Amino acid sequence: MAPRPVLSDDEAESEREHRTRLRAIDARLRSLDERRGALIAEMRKLSAEQKELFDRRQTPQDEVQRLYDEHGALGKRMAQLRGERDAARRKFEEAVVALRELKLTFAPGERLRPEAIRREIATLEHRQQTRALPLDEENALIARLRLLHKDLKTAEAQTAVVANHEQQRKEGEARIAAARAEIDRLGKESAETRGLRDTKMTEVRAKLVAAGGLVAELRAKGKARSEVMTQVDGVSREIAELEREGRRILGEMRARREEARRTVRAYAPSRSRPATSMIDAAADAQLQELMKRGKVTLGG
Repeated sequence: MAPRPVLSDDEAESEREHRTRLRAIDARLRSLDERRGALIAEMRKLSAEQKELFDRRQTPQDEVQRLYDEHGALGKRMAQLRGERDAARRKFEEAVVALRELKLTFAPGERLRPEAIRREIATLEHRQQTRALPLDEENALIARLRLLHKDLKTAEAQTAVVANHEQQRKEGEARIAAARAEIDRLGKESAETRGLRDTKMTEVRAKLVAAGGLVAELRAKGKARSEVMTQVDGVSREIAELEREGRRILGEMRARREEARRTVRAYAPSRSRPATSMIDAAADAQLQELMKRGKVTLGG
């Protein structure tokens, strides 16, 4: 049977301690690897939720911009309506003043209409013919009839002038009515526009609240993801430290066994190279596994 490396008592004790430490490192690495996998899964989940929130945030932001544009357009329309209403009021006031001035240009006699004068004459004549009146009352009635006949002649002579003046008066009154109607229309439209603008602002506030809520959720998700990343980094650092320690221990174990084999060969030069012991094979396998996978896995 080929000779196997012989370790001193101190070296054998160190070998046992190193193997015990390697098993502890291996167990810890497995635990950390599972922990890191769970954290990475959680981080990916948070990233997906962040993206979903970001996509959702775009809709209320677009709505807010649209509502702001509509609110601004309604504000411009209100300013335009104020200008138009002020112009309509000035037009109304000018029409009122113009009609008053027009009426002042009419002579008092022009207000008498031939039809009205004829009716009054007919009434007085009927009274004169059907009643016995005292002399003084009879004389007053006759005097009134004379005056009315004179006014009738004057009114009939000025029929064309009166008609023209009446037309001017009607046109002036129509301008006043049209200006008043325009003021009322503009006032109604201004009130409706103001109501629409206020509604748009209420909608803007609601959308901003919704967008603010999504932003708050985004920040919360970002903070949670950052915390998970910090944990992942911490686990990764611990894994790297344990792997370095495992490599160092395996290196020391290999160097110790190599030294023992050299000692055996020195004392048995004529014999063939001793076979690697079960312990040596296990340690070599552990080292190779560490180099390939980046972590220690002990056999048996």
